[in-house]
Amino acid sequence: MKAFKIIIMLLAISVALYQQVAAEKNIYIMVIAIVVFMYGMMQLSAKTPSKNQDKEEQDVD
Repeated sequence: MKAFKIIIMLLAISVALYQQVAAEKNIYIMVIAIVVFMYGMMQLSAKTPSKNQDKEEQDVD
């Protein structure tokens, strides 16, 4: 599932970059591609533990 999200994110950012250099820029496609990319980054980074997680657990004891 993680690989699928990465592929979708790469596809979205490539569409956004392609629209950036196109003669007729479609802002709606660019915005949708950036939103998909940001949502994918949010999903992937949600699994990364915080640096302060160990410190918070020690403070509770």
